[in-house]
Amino acid sequence: MKFRYLPMTEKDKNDMLSTIGIQSTEELFQDIPDEVRFKDRLSIKEAASEPELKKELKALADQNVNLTTHTSFLGAGVYDHYIPSVVDHVISRSEFYTAYTPYQPEISQGELQAIFEFQTMICELTGMEVANSSMYDGGTALAEAVTLSAGQTKKKKVLVSKTIHPESLEVIKTYAKGPGLEIVEIEDKNGVTDVEAIKAALDDDVAGVVVQYQNFYGQIEPLKEIQLLLENLKKTMFIVATNPLALGYLTPPGEFGADIVTGDAQVFGIPAQFGGPHCGFFATTKKLMRKVPGRLVGQTVDEEGQRGYVLTLQAREQHIRRDKATSNICSNQALNALASSVAMSALGKQGLKEMAKMNMQKARYAKLKFEQAGFKIAFNGPFFNEFVIECKKNVSELNHELVEKGFIGGFNLEKITPELENHMLIAVTELRTKAEIDQFVKELGDING
Repeated sequence: MKFRYLPMTEKDKNDMLSTIGIQSTEELFQDIPDEVRFKDRLSIKEAASEPELKKELKALADQNVNLTTHTSFLGAGVYDHYIPSVVDHVISRSEFYTAYTPYQPEISQGELQAIFEFQTMICELTGMEVANSSMYDGGTALAEAVTLSAGQTKKKKVLVSKTIHPESLEVIKTYAKGPGLEIVEIEDKNGVTDVEAIKAALDDDVAGVVVQYQNFYGQIEPLKEIQLLLENLKKTMFIVATNPLALGYLTPPGEFGADIVTGDAQVFGIPAQFGGPHCGFFATTKKLMRKVPGRLVGQTVDEEGQRGYVLTLQAREQHIRRDKATSNICSNQALNALASSVAMSALGKQGLKEMAKMNMQKARYAKLKFEQAGFKIAFNGPFFNEFVIECKKNVSELNHELVEKGFIGGFNLEKITPELENHMLIAVTELRTKAEIDQFVKELGDING
């Protein structure tokens, strides 16, 4: 056989035609008028054999710039982090790799326990009381938090900082169209949310305030100041999107009175993969537990007193009355959540903290080297592992030349903020070595002039 996935022989085809009482495939389309049928040949290549096709696809794939061929300083939501080798060993096991929704707990204990552990570790990192089994990505989770705040408070206005990830902002705007929410964008000041602008926009009609910690520019938002603004408002919710790795070192949002904490677990055990798939998380308080989108896995005991795990809560429209449902999210990212759980378990509490600390130290070394090379740092507030530099040339052109030097440059901020023309967002993770940082600064400096 030339084609691995097309095993049908001519005899198979004729047997099927005979069974349904026709002589040819053409007869299947006899109800379609002849005048509307396409008579010519489709403008596509002839089918290749499997070896030929694999060779062609390999040649196309080799044109990609990736993290094995180039050293990356690109972040902006997708990062090049250390992934313990045990992650692939666990998630490649067939009972996990091919598993579907664990509706039958008696045969899904491994899957359910893995999800339960994921929920537990997310709660520990965020300082929250409850976390769900995961969501599609960080943007989806944040948008779900916005709609939950509106549904819980019965209010229609949500204040959203413009320093959150721009793609998350677009997802929020899309979600807001259905229930008719008013999204008020709060401007930044020196790279962080303008707290005075929040104060001026706050009133009794605000359902929630959304910020990102660290924000899209890498800066650490003043959560304490924002919390103090919300203390005197009865129902307004404090929603924080976060990088869970940063929480290995930074004070968790739960300690700042956050009502909902969301984020993306891509930083733990999930490769960049050209942008996805990812694994979002959604953590909140016990008070809001029954409003959490997706599903929750809980721990219980069987009739013999043995510990077991079950799906305890699913407030989605497939499972409860539609008008009572929190969300129409119908699944989760169980395999990627498992990858994150394995990565976090392998690192351990101390290892995770050390990994976060290395990100901070190496990013600060890179910032210092850029300053010494004559680059201007756009924002000088506290940051985690990303910062913004100002260049003399167009960032897209610089990045094109950097690829020739073996580097993937930072994100071109002009794409989302025209005022930040010639500004590059640079990410430095624990994987970057001193030599790589030094060489990157030199090459970018030479190209930038």
